[in-house]
Amino acid sequence: MEFNQYAVNDLMYITNRPPLVFTEGSGMWMTDHNGKRYLDYLQGWAVNALGHSPQCIQDALVAQSKKIINPSPAFFNAPSIELATLLTDNSCFDRVFFTNSGAEANEGAIKLARKWGKKNPNKAGQNRFEIITFNHSFHGRTLATMSASGKPGWDTLFAPQVPGFPKAELNDLASVEKLINEHTVAVMLEPVQGESGVIPASREFMQGLRELTKKHGLLLIVDEVQSGMGRTGEMFAYQLSGIEPDIMTLGKGIGGGVPLAALLAREEIACFEAGDQGGTYNGNPLMTAVGVAVIKTLLAPGFMQSVKDQGAYLSAELTKLSAKHGLDGERGEGLLRALKLGKDIGPQIVDIARDLNPVGLLLNSPRPNLLRFMPALNVTTAEIDQMIAMLSDVLSTLEKKQA
Repeated sequence: MEFNQYAVNDLMYITNRPPLVFTEGSGMWMTDHNGKRYLDYLQGWAVNALGHSPQCIQDALVAQSKKIINPSPAFFNAPSIELATLLTDNSCFDRVFFTNSGAEANEGAIKLARKWGKKNPNKAGQNRFEIITFNHSFHGRTLATMSASGKPGWDTLFAPQVPGFPKAELNDLASVEKLINEHTVAVMLEPVQGESGVIPASREFMQGLRELTKKHGLLLIVDEVQSGMGRTGEMFAYQLSGIEPDIMTLGKGIGGGVPLAALLAREEIACFEAGDQGGTYNGNPLMTAVGVAVIKTLLAPGFMQSVKDQGAYLSAELTKLSAKHGLDGERGEGLLRALKLGKDIGPQIVDIARDLNPVGLLLNSPRPNLLRFMPALNVTTAEIDQMIAMLSDVLSTLEKKQA
């Protein structure tokens, strides 16, 4: 079927998309409507933790669809209970609320923090509602999470913003402390800023931030929508620093490709009352059954060590590639990494790599001067080697054009 035979104009325009319709996917690979295969280093922006259409997700969907799909969130269901237990047993949190997207989970975290701030007012008896966030952060596309985000230009998009989100600088503890006032209730951050170019918070900063928030009686919220569920080589990125936050959000990898996210909190913070929070599809058994299959795979003996090993290998190979082509090095945690290009050639690389023949390469350039890599957590060494070779060819092609 030719691309122009697809009624793509029936879809609302939200971004520029190449003239491709992907029809199949397996592991690290996708196939388009012409039968061309692509090595996929986006994986739905770190969504497909186990690659495209893994067998465990297929099995979970089929088995649960034969039982019950959505009894309503007014009732308990077994898969959501099992997934909640797996999450609390493997984290420092006690309570879980399931949502459909990371933005919704972050919106819930904001609401929960403000609810807690109302129950724990300042010395003057006033509500505490301000949440310190960070420049260049990304927390979602609802009005509140856009306001919480520090993405350039978002302060005027869909204005006016939701108030109450002063911005500090990542890895600068003094910039956080100077924003704390009588209305501050929490500090919220991504342990690895993904959208801004894979910028990790340092271990020292995370530890200092935990001490600072405890000193001032503030909540610490970690947005692990992208960094959680094994992406950094630990189940959750906060574990890299040896700290215990008060609230955490998860998304993307928790569903392995289906719409599932979560808001987690310690017992004393989980202060929602009846009617405060809800959602028609939240915690439905079809999606949470998939979440159970995903986390059980991540918890299998040797899996997380493999993520660490492959993350170290990818880092080393990107470093070699950078040296070979005179680039600016790489950074990241685990299998969330960035290649610093030193010049604004990222979009060109993405286009050339995608159009390679006979096999294409799918890459992401969240900033024009870098590439971001988000492979499946079970990516093989051979698939890393193949990507590095293909990317090297693309860089050589660009170098020849510029010469």
